Amino acid sequence: MSVIKKAVFGIGATLLSISAMAQQVSVVPLPAQKKVDVKINGKLFTSFLYPDTLEKPVLYPLHTADGLVVTRSFPLDKRKGDPTDHPHHIGLWFNFENLNGLDFWNNSYAIPADRKKQYGWIRTDKIIKAQSGKTGVLEYHANWTNQAKEVILEETTRFEFSGSANQRVVDRITTLKAVQDAAFKDAKDGLLGLRLAHELQIPTKEDQKFTDDKGIETVVKGGTDKLANGNYLTSEGKTGDAAWSTRAAWCKVFGKIGADSVSVSIIDHPKNVNYPTFWHARGYGLFAANPLGEKVFTNGKSEKNLTLKKGESVTFKYRVVISNGNQTLSPAQLNALAAGFAKK
Repeated sequence: MSVIKKAVFGIGATLLSISAMAQQVSVVPLPAQKKVDVKINGKLFTSFLYPDTLEKPVLYPLHTADGLVVTRSFPLDKRKGDPTDHPHHIGLWFNFENLNGLDFWNNSYAIPADRKKQYGWIRTDKIIKAQSGKTGVLEYHANWTNQAKEVILEETTRFEFSGSANQRVVDRITTLKAVQDAAFKDAKDGLLGLRLAHELQIPTKEDQKFTDDKGIETVVKGGTDKLANGNYLTSEGKTGDAAWSTRAAWCKVFGKIGADSVSVSIIDHPKNVNYPTFWHARGYGLFAANPLGEKVFTNGKSEKNLTLKKGESVTFKYRVVISNGNQTLSPAQLNALAAGFAKK
């Protein structure tokens, strides 16, 4: 019997009868506010935000089944002790650092006006579907544009939301279609990103400095508090800061929020470009899957560029699993979830 089959049979009702335990999902569009609320079992799980004041659409915030917030509050809200670095890190998002020379990843209100032309926007123009049920569905259309609103890519994304007593799942399926020739040049910052709550950071007392490709330096302050207690684990057994720049089918971050054990896992899909992905998983709370950052992650030994001719498209699929309770998801359980996701 394979490892994955053993994993499935070894976790009992947690996965085998998930459909029977699934809670009702409500997907509620609020067009006047440019957002869509997603509630599971009557409680807010997340909101899809797409106002013109944001440079990209995001899911924010993300909650566990018992209501704990696993994403950082800044910059859309304020929670005592939350770091205020990298203002472009908002909830859960999808974009890239270098598309046709434009930086979609680092764009935020903090970029000076005279530099904005170097950055790209993702503008959501249509909610295609909002469907409630045991699986909630949200589909939207957006355009990846330059400052002049000239379209480079059309994006169509489908979210599938589900949940049980101690678990929340987001499946994201994003198709990008080139309106003009589009070149993703291998770069560190991409593709699916999530900024974690303070508690899920890896504890450190040392300040850290990060410089982007335009020479903008960001300092992440070391902590003296006892909130941060997170750790990473990949499907290949890498832990802590050693997870960064390595390849794996999945990666999870885990720790305590209050008295509760919490984990957030991201699962790659075998049909994604450059599977298994590289993990841009930083101890300070950036948790990202980036298959197109190979040059940085291999110290220049190899690189992965992606080019789409006009009319061509590419699809990326990711699963995000948020669990809480006395025991967070084990590697066997994550292998089983990954095997199920691979069939989509």
